[in-house]
Amino acid sequence: MTQATQIKIPATYMRGGTSKGVFFRLQDLPASCQTPGEARDRLFMRVIGSPDPYAAHIDGMGGATSSTSKCVILSKSSQPDHDVDYLYGQVSIDSPFVDWSGNCGNLSTAAGAFAIHAGLLDPARIPENGICTVRVWQANIQKTIIAQVPVTNGQVQELGDFELDGVTFPAAEIVLEFLDPSDDGEEGGSMFPTGNLVDDLEVPGLGTFKATMITAGIPTVFVNAEDIGYQGTELREDINGNPEALARFEAIRVAGALRMGLIKTPEEALKRQHTPKIAFVSRPRDYLASSGKQIKTDDIDLLVRALSMGKLHHAMMGTCAVAIGTAAAVPGTLVNLAAGGGEREAVRFGHPSGTLRVGAEARQVDGEWTVTKAIMSRSARIIMEGWVRVPADTI
Repeated sequence: MTQATQIKIPATYMRGGTSKGVFFRLQDLPASCQTPGEARDRLFMRVIGSPDPYAAHIDGMGGATSSTSKCVILSKSSQPDHDVDYLYGQVSIDSPFVDWSGNCGNLSTAAGAFAIHAGLLDPARIPENGICTVRVWQANIQKTIIAQVPVTNGQVQELGDFELDGVTFPAAEIVLEFLDPSDDGEEGGSMFPTGNLVDDLEVPGLGTFKATMITAGIPTVFVNAEDIGYQGTELREDINGNPEALARFEAIRVAGALRMGLIKTPEEALKRQHTPKIAFVSRPRDYLASSGKQIKTDDIDLLVRALSMGKLHHAMMGTCAVAIGTAAAVPGTLVNLAAGGGEREAVRFGHPSGTLRVGAEARQVDGEWTVTKAIMSRSARIIMEGWVRVPADTI
């Protein structure tokens, strides 16, 4: 019997927003994994513990949810006027692939903090006390993210009193600015790929639904909750245990992906689970969040529920929050109408874990809508650092 060995790779396990992921510096990866390809994908899948037919990730760092099956690579930036390049991989739980088609807005928060922790920033740019502005190049979607990271005694301040619904304990606030997020790098990418604020989306076998399809933060398909039989107050257990409901959402997502030009055939959606997102919106109403917190109608502008990697998200993806804020700022979209219509620079929406406020600056240029900036507050914290071990034959 051959004696197998393991290799160890420097890694940091971090929470960012309502997600967790395994963070690597590019130079710490094995040589075969420092460039895109099968070796890198195999490494990330083994680190997370995928593919796992038991959907438990017992033999890896993942948590068997879309929020916890993530890996990140950071390096000093190759782009002018940026500090770091941030590359994000969404690892499938039950299938052997890593989706590189989009960003994780939640882990964008941790990317800013990790850049300082990992020594990737010019020390001259880090204040002894105050706010460190980290200029992040999001390599998946070719966009700029500005992270305002608090620093105390020259180190990232992780603890504080900022509370984020979906995260158990308070931490220090990090403000994120997503610059020009209305084109996620897709060819011919416009903020509204179909050219319309609202479309009639035909879904084979299900019917036709009103939909707002937008590319801002992450490509997202919005539909009205009532049109698909929901109120907008649903929690994870109301949907994720229902295979028929999940199949309907996937059918709508695939139809939207085809209409947005993200895929050419329905079969391609199997390898593009991360994008687009599918979300449903409704006018505000009272509901009980998953934590037991009572959310009142007067506390929010609208309700939003979104699915990630085929399951209802426990809170809200950061990139989808950008899409929500942007669509809310454009009069006439389903998101804007659910929030009461009119011009808006910010919205507070209700999600399964509570509420979130996001702002966006949208305007029309030559008849085309564009967004110059989306802003939200999150937090980040190192949970563990050291080495992650994988079998040597992984790569």
